[in-house]
Amino acid sequence: MARIPYFDRDRADPEVAAIYARLPDLNIFRMMGHSGRLMGQFVKFGNQLLIYSDLDPALREIAIVRAGVLCGSRYEVRQHEAICRKLGMPEEKIRAIHEGPEAAPFNSLERLVMRFTDDVVKNVRASDETFLPVYERLGAKHTQHLVFAIGFYMMVSRFLENFDVDIEDDGRPAGLDLPGMAKG
Repeated sequence: MARIPYFDRDRADPEVAAIYARLPDLNIFRMMGHSGRLMGQFVKFGNQLLIYSDLDPALREIAIVRAGVLCGSRYEVRQHEAICRKLGMPEEKIRAIHEGPEAAPFNSLERLVMRFTDDVVKNVRASDETFLPVYERLGAKHTQHLVFAIGFYMMVSRFLENFDVDIEDDGRPAGLDLPGMAKG
């Protein structure tokens, strides 16, 4: 049960109401309405990561789900596991994200991304041992996009956990529909 009441969209100022008009009716956004216009900047940065970054979406989602697992954020994990499914990721691989980088379903790059994610979440600054192999494989731009995704979703996990945002249980499918993604 949420720690504070969800925001009443009917009380939103016009700018926040315009943001709500573009968003799905998810509890994360219902809770975030209390933050006012800051919600718009949150959504803008999230969209940059999910829609406009050209980091491989499967690598991005592996990192996001892993960060959610390590942060103990059930809501975050559920939403992004659903995105993994919409990307066509096999269930075995989605379950293995919970096990860690050495789980069987991962290829060498996915293992590097998992190790790197674990290091960033646990230690803030990744060691050269995990940073350099990712940088060598992904280059500067995509390594930065990966760090942004890990950090952003650590923040999201902390928001969700501190406000005890409830997982939607009304039968709606989890996960956002992103451009280029199969529906369902």
